[in-house]
Amino acid sequence: MARPTASAPHCSTLRETLVARQAARESAARSYAQTLPIAPVLASGAVVTGADGRSYVDCLAGAGTLAIGHNHPEVIAALRSTLDSGAPLQVLDMITPDKDAFTAELLARLPCGLRDAARVHFCSPAGTDAVEAALKLARVATGRHGVIAFSGAYHGMTLGAAAVSGSARARWMFGAEGLGVTRLPFPYGYRCPFGVGAPLSAELSAHLLATMLDDPSSGVAQPAAVILEVVQGEGGVIPAPDSWLRAVRAITESRGVLLIVDEVQTGVGRTGTLWACERAGVTPDILVAAKAVGGGLPLAVIAYRPSLDVWAPGDHTGTFRGNTLAMVAGRVTLQVVTRQRLAERAARLGAVLVEGLHRLAARHPMIGDVRGRGLMIGAEIVDPAGAADELGARPAASLLAAALQTAALRNGLIVELGGRAGAVLRLLPPLTLTDAQAQLVLDRLTTACAQVAAQ
Repeated sequence: MARPTASAPHCSTLRETLVARQAARESAARSYAQTLPIAPVLASGAVVTGADGRSYVDCLAGAGTLAIGHNHPEVIAALRSTLDSGAPLQVLDMITPDKDAFTAELLARLPCGLRDAARVHFCSPAGTDAVEAALKLARVATGRHGVIAFSGAYHGMTLGAAAVSGSARARWMFGAEGLGVTRLPFPYGYRCPFGVGAPLSAELSAHLLATMLDDPSSGVAQPAAVILEVVQGEGGVIPAPDSWLRAVRAITESRGVLLIVDEVQTGVGRTGTLWACERAGVTPDILVAAKAVGGGLPLAVIAYRPSLDVWAPGDHTGTFRGNTLAMVAGRVTLQVVTRQRLAERAARLGAVLVEGLHRLAARHPMIGDVRGRGLMIGAEIVDPAGAADELGARPAASLLAAALQTAALRNGLIVELGGRAGAVLRLLPPLTLTDAQAQLVLDRLTTACAQVAAQ
């Protein structure tokens, strides 16, 4: 089948045909395709054109994978040059000039404390495998097996990653309940698990962690590691307070427990610093990176303190760890993000979007909370007629959120849902989103809210 152009007269029929074929051929486990049936055929920067000929502002960006947008010219040029050079495209874990160049670029950009000194392990090309590698390494390096994780977390869908995630359904489905994971409350100000709200929620969460580690009768054996996200993504775009992150780092460090920070979605400038943990001045023992680190192509790594490099050859392996094109795209992406100061731009433009969403929330009580960091933003959708809890939070409204997502799509805006009950509207646009496109995002959400409110 010839590749369609955006102006082809049969575009609408093509979209319907592609969507119908996908439904007939692919599994029921597909997710984005269910709520975003647009069949993309062209993409540039923050704009995606569907097989129906319509263009959309993309605030999903491959779930945060496309830090510098679709088909960035520097990435495309580097990929073409590599393909023309005859370089091997898949080399397992052997060294190549392209791999060496990517590794040097990554090491130079890591948080202080790991920068230029860390060991890097290349994983199979998904973030969930990098989480598995981090958990394995922590256990091998410490000789301990327990892990402390947090409510609302999402670390992936493989067995170990599901075990340290918050979804009870995923843990039950995969039989991950017996893997020695202790779960503590994450500081979630809007729906505070302690009933006290921010900032006391963060203080209590850190205090509980210290108490559980210090109390010989807590029932929790000394764990190998604590794993966390600085901003919970799938959990509903919940930023951890800097003070909490610093407290967790101090608690783990003083007690010989490793700290694993999952930066699969937050890394490479997304939250306003190159790595989300840098804002609090925290360096983890093990940093997990994927998504944007591959420049839009599959790549996942962990970077960790050299003293932890005690595992043996083959302790964590896999075939697709030597993707040359992903390393080329990742190196260029890291360079572009750094040279163009896109992390700082994400902080500035994110503040503009958050301010606009607060104005929208003032007109539409279905938006219960607006939060985020940089260009990782969430708006929690609630039932405006529902009874508020003791902190003023109304019940999550998943059907309203789904209606808003659908209305946004009709108006040319791609957004994702997440959070408890899938009631958080999530914005993850490329860091190259222009000021004009940011205004389009707000305009189209404004229209979508008005349409849903009128139903």
